[in-house]
Amino acid sequence: MLELVPTSQRKIIHIDMDCFYASIEIRENPTLRHLPVAVGGSARSRGVLSTCNYVARKFGLHSAMPTAQALKKCPNLVLLPVNMPLYRQVSQQIQRIFYSYTEQVEPLSLDEAYLDVSHSPYCHGSATWMAEEIRQRIWQETALTASAGVAPLKFLAKIASDYNKPNGLFVIKPNEVANFIQDLPLKKIPSVGQVTNEKLQKMGLYTCGDVQKSSQHLLLQQFGKLGQRIWQFSHGVDERPVQAHRERKSIGVERTVIHDFANFQEALPLLVTLFDLLQKRIQRVCPNLPFSAFHKLGVKLKFDDFTVTTLEKSGVDFSYQTFENLLAQIWLRGRGRHVRLIGLQVQKPPEVQSDLQMSLWS
Repeated sequence: MLELVPTSQRKIIHIDMDCFYASIEIRENPTLRHLPVAVGGSARSRGVLSTCNYVARKFGLHSAMPTAQALKKCPNLVLLPVNMPLYRQVSQQIQRIFYSYTEQVEPLSLDEAYLDVSHSPYCHGSATWMAEEIRQRIWQETALTASAGVAPLKFLAKIASDYNKPNGLFVIKPNEVANFIQDLPLKKIPSVGQVTNEKLQKMGLYTCGDVQKSSQHLLLQQFGKLGQRIWQFSHGVDERPVQAHRERKSIGVERTVIHDFANFQEALPLLVTLFDLLQKRIQRVCPNLPFSAFHKLGVKLKFDDFTVTTLEKSGVDFSYQTFENLLAQIWLRGRGRHVRLIGLQVQKPPEVQSDLQMSLWS
């Protein structure tokens, strides 16, 4: 068992591949290198962009943007379909590089991971040298670029990897943490989105330094658990370890519809389909667990203005009728807005939460 390292002495690397899917496609077809390229779904099927290269980003494109909107902004966009088998193959190749430096690897997705190299003997124990060497090896072995951040805290390593993108490295040393956090905009903190940031600004909070001068009670009252995290990060506290194995706590399915649902009754046929898909997924993931073991169910909706809302309920029976009741309740939140996506999910019983973590709605 590894000896625990004090937080201030940890060496954490965050690796983030640059425009991963698009970069792989350009590697496979170099004639695309100077063109705006995106990978995603068709505009006809209500698709969205998975990623796009930096040429396309100059037109204002970004991941999760509806493809139809992207094509309006950039009519000459080269739109390519998702080739997941190829992306997984390349991701596995890159992860083998990670594991040659440490066993403490926490993949966040195919193109992103944390590495705890506190105990790694490579590069004379220098996390900075390891991060640079890893980036060089990725380039040599895959012809793809990666950006890296190095810090003693997970959230700072993630922030650092974005500082010198693309194809860059940024290091925050332990003795630099306090000064770095002081002026750090709150919007840079992972999980602080646009809506949360606007609420923080209305409270007069723009930087971590502002939070340090404010009341913890106000943040907890306004944001709950997120407020606690904002408070801790703003004070340089992040005890989360790099988790080599993350638990899969929930199982879910979702579908985006070609034509928005205007009313609840229109959505019921899709609900039947989703319920069937959810049962099959549960049987595949938890083959020895009966449906009756699931008592925390949830429904997710995305409206035509792209806002998302979820509703979860505990102590209920796993049944189609329960999901229909939840859908009826959450539908009222739309207040006349049309619905473009519906998702269903179940929370695994605590005693069986031992599988690898996957996306909540994957």
